[in-house]
Amino acid sequence: MPTIERIVVKLGTSTLTAGEKKLSAPRLVDLARQVAALQVAGRQVLLVSSGAIAAGREALGYPNLPKYLPAKQMLAAVGQPRLMAIYEQYFSIYSAKVAQVLLTRADLADRRRYLNARNTLEALLRQHVIPIINENDTVATEEIRIGDNDNLSALVATLVEADLLVLLTDQDGLYTSDPRHDPQAHLIQEVGTEPFSAELWQAAGGTNTGLGTGGMVTKLQAADLARHGGTMVVIARGSEPDGLLRLANGARLGTCLLPVVNKLEGRKRYIISGSHSGRAGELVVDAGAARALAHGGSLLPAGLTQVTGDFERGDTVRIFDPDGKQIAAGLTSYASPDLQQMRGRQSSEIESILGYTFGDEVIHRNNMVLI
Repeated sequence: MPTIERIVVKLGTSTLTAGEKKLSAPRLVDLARQVAALQVAGRQVLLVSSGAIAAGREALGYPNLPKYLPAKQMLAAVGQPRLMAIYEQYFSIYSAKVAQVLLTRADLADRRRYLNARNTLEALLRQHVIPIINENDTVATEEIRIGDNDNLSALVATLVEADLLVLLTDQDGLYTSDPRHDPQAHLIQEVGTEPFSAELWQAAGGTNTGLGTGGMVTKLQAADLARHGGTMVVIARGSEPDGLLRLANGARLGTCLLPVVNKLEGRKRYIISGSHSGRAGELVVDAGAARALAHGGSLLPAGLTQVTGDFERGDTVRIFDPDGKQIAAGLTSYASPDLQQMRGRQSSEIESILGYTFGDEVIHRNNMVLI
């Protein structure tokens, strides 16, 4: 098993409530203990947490409400701050700091907002703060909501290039059929890099409880999304003793789904796909910058000689050497009007020129693919 340094953990409602109607304090404290221990050991952990609606129901005394989106949004509005207060209280037991991050599909579909979200998460991890992520249910509509936190966790895993995505559930993993009805059902311990078979999708079945929106089918959908981004996925029981700690140390638990590509290949595919979108801008660099890029360097404003096109921060742009040969493509940290002002200048001047800065690089080497 490869080295696991960055982990995304999806906590479903059934895991957080231990199958009851309200949030389970013992379960939450135990999860906080494990995540804090992973952080102390040098791992970076991000949580994608359900439970806001369940917390809202509990806070309002379990009202009988119609099953339509505004009611759920209202419950999420009540429950989300309560859920975060609980997380903050329990993580503080282990001297761990947490932060709330709310996302919608639109945040991850738009390249500029995608980059902003990633930079925020990266900044939190650098400060040893544990991001706790949820879909922004209070403002999301049917057209833009991701639909369940299984798929949100897969998008987050791809966003931060996680080594491991753990989908915690109320089953031991993915079975060959529904173990509640088939005594011959057995646990599928590993799924390889091949496309999921029709039999595997059929084995996923439907939801086990009425507590959450995501059943095993959505977990399989999420796993397929994450593994195409280069992340290994494990579906495991949330109540497994020290399950997160054991998984991070290479133990075999639940069902392991292997990545289809490595993380670098996944990032390259994302960047290159943007370079063929028809709206990619173009940058021309001087000979010194071209040599620096060829040796793995980032693109700095001092080496930028020409900016063509109308593009936003986070868009993919093509990079050309002085002879007009394309040498790279990458995600720009600045919009085209900003780069027009910055080109040929030193990185230390960016803030005085623009009045703000997104960093010293026009394009960081991690967001660049050499052609």
